[in-house]
Amino acid sequence: MKGQGAVNNVKNRFDKTETEPFWENDYDYEEIKTKTEFIKVHAKTIVNQVKSIDLPFVQSLNPYQGCEHGCSYCYARPTHEYWSLNAGVDFERKILYKPDAPALLEKHFQKRNYVPHPISFSGNTDCYQPAERKFMLTRQLLEVCLKYKHPLTIITKNALLLRDLDILKKLREDNLVAVSLSITTLDEETRRVLEPRTSSAANKLRAMKVLSENDIPVFGMIAPIIPAINSHEIFALAEQFYLNGAFGFSSTMVRLNDTVEPIFMQWARTHFPDRADKILNQIRSLHGGNLGSKIPKERMKGSGILADSFQQSLKIAKDKFFPNFEFPKLNDTDFLPLQSGQLSLF
Repeated sequence: MKGQGAVNNVKNRFDKTETEPFWENDYDYEEIKTKTEFIKVHAKTIVNQVKSIDLPFVQSLNPYQGCEHGCSYCYARPTHEYWSLNAGVDFERKILYKPDAPALLEKHFQKRNYVPHPISFSGNTDCYQPAERKFMLTRQLLEVCLKYKHPLTIITKNALLLRDLDILKKLREDNLVAVSLSITTLDEETRRVLEPRTSSAANKLRAMKVLSENDIPVFGMIAPIIPAINSHEIFALAEQFYLNGAFGFSSTMVRLNDTVEPIFMQWARTHFPDRADKILNQIRSLHGGNLGSKIPKERMKGSGILADSFQQSLKIAKDKFFPNFEFPKLNDTDFLPLQSGQLSLF
């Protein structure tokens, strides 16, 4: 379906029963399948403590669950199953949003003895997915961080973040923000089927350039590298990051854990029937014969001859374009705690 990553829904691994819908005609099926539904949820907290040794941050937040971007490989898809929803089409078309997110973030900052560490916006799903145009939760969260002078990083595949350039510039004045823009492919035909509702590579590169011109640290990401899909673009992507003002780039290797595996397999056989087996077999070669891996450190880079080849290409690109790369240290010393109550009178 146009604008949809998953070909179909797959069985929720927690469901003990399975049902098959019956539609009167194909038109009804198409309309229901493609309509996006927004579901309000009231979370108790908004900041997650990150314990993974694979990730460079210790806190993250996600104002949305599920993601309209529709990336067929998305590692976050299985989280939708904990809501009794589906990791396939439901993940893209039933978006949970948290209207209390800004208030919960403020409450988090007001905790007694809270020690500030940079919070990653989008540790799970994209904070600038299309739903953000409607709900503007990410913008409100940025305003809270600005109010408290709290550092943050943003990971996104959407040029929509330029809408909030005014706040990002203010955050930058106190060295409170860095942005990671994920660009998986420069080929527009591939992007349309691989991650159908993300911004085009051209728009993301333009956003990267605008951020750089405004002295906002911006970082490129090739996430993920997929054999026989975008693995040949490593050097070209690195060059574009360099030409558009990024201070460096990183990458992750594709891994298809849990219900991501059947979703991606359906996707590959639908969109690339001529090389689906090649794609899947090369992914298996990265993870010891499996399509996914949960081994710390190794799961992000893969292992084996093909993984080593990709790592060599990444090293060459980094040495050429970003030989002195160093991730900027954000300011966590100007944090203003307890911005409410009587103490704010003094």
